[in-house]
Amino acid sequence: MGLTVAVTGPTGEIGISAVTALEADPAVDRIIGMARRPFDPSEHGWTKTEYRQGDILDREAVDALVADADVVIHLAFIVIGSRDEAARINLAGTKTVFQATVDAKRATRMVYTSSVVAYGYHSDNPLPLTEDTPIRGSQEHYYSAQKADCENAIAEIVDGTDLELYMLRPCIVAGPKAPALADAMPWRALPGVAQSVMGAVPILKMPMPDHGVPVQLVHHDDVAQAIALCATTDAPAGAYNIAGEGTVSLSEIGEALGARPVPFPKIGVKVAAEAVKRLPFMPSAAEWIHIGRTSVVMDTTKAHDVLGWRPQFSAQDTLGALAYSLH
Repeated sequence: MGLTVAVTGPTGEIGISAVTALEADPAVDRIIGMARRPFDPSEHGWTKTEYRQGDILDREAVDALVADADVVIHLAFIVIGSRDEAARINLAGTKTVFQATVDAKRATRMVYTSSVVAYGYHSDNPLPLTEDTPIRGSQEHYYSAQKADCENAIAEIVDGTDLELYMLRPCIVAGPKAPALADAMPWRALPGVAQSVMGAVPILKMPMPDHGVPVQLVHHDDVAQAIALCATTDAPAGAYNIAGEGTVSLSEIGEALGARPVPFPKIGVKVAAEAVKRLPFMPSAAEWIHIGRTSVVMDTTKAHDVLGWRPQFSAQDTLGALAYSLH
């Protein structure tokens, strides 16, 4: 008899691709996807998946979700939002899901998508980052701090249990079904006419500062394959860095997404980040400037050699697929 897999966030940027990958896995018989809003599995071509209404902050709903699951995959999260909202969903919600799974005593395995930002933007971090690099987060960036807090909380919850924990740490996820990178670009909020004019007249394009820090990207389908693999693999549990081959520059990202790249001294980013950190009433969105303070390029050797995961898309391929989907 095959596995029953419970998934939180099945309709998110990673969720749709992950459930699709699980649907194709012969080791999986049943998928229970919990989301706040209704979805029709048949619209995605899913035949093993059933919809379960619920919120990850609702312990009763989470208990019902994990009650019959052999494997629990936690994907529900928000990336762009306020510090308070992100803490409520990303931290409190994650604790609820893990504690419910441990208490249910049915599931033998959990898969969690953390992030490269859990390592933090520290100048003394080794490069490239390996899974042995300490999880310290960066308090000045809410998402980084909360991802580190989530990992630490998870470690406490599963400590002393037999639950196998597969912790994936992807870099920036992008592609046609994961447009968050493009949506974060300020010019994308302009009216369509304005964007068309900017596209036709290069000098009118918004500048994209490039201070020389390389960026890793991973395609949503490759992350999905890693998630599905973790649900059924015989490879040992643990943390795995996930990224496409190679890197791209900020200039390449800017050109692909409609900006005008301009050289910018690295010290300028650090000065700006320090200034933002000292603002008395800082909007949460401004905290994302800290991601450019230092390189967070990861080593993915462990995912390749131990987990047996191989990305189908390079960083360049992923950026190209995202850019093509915008036209």
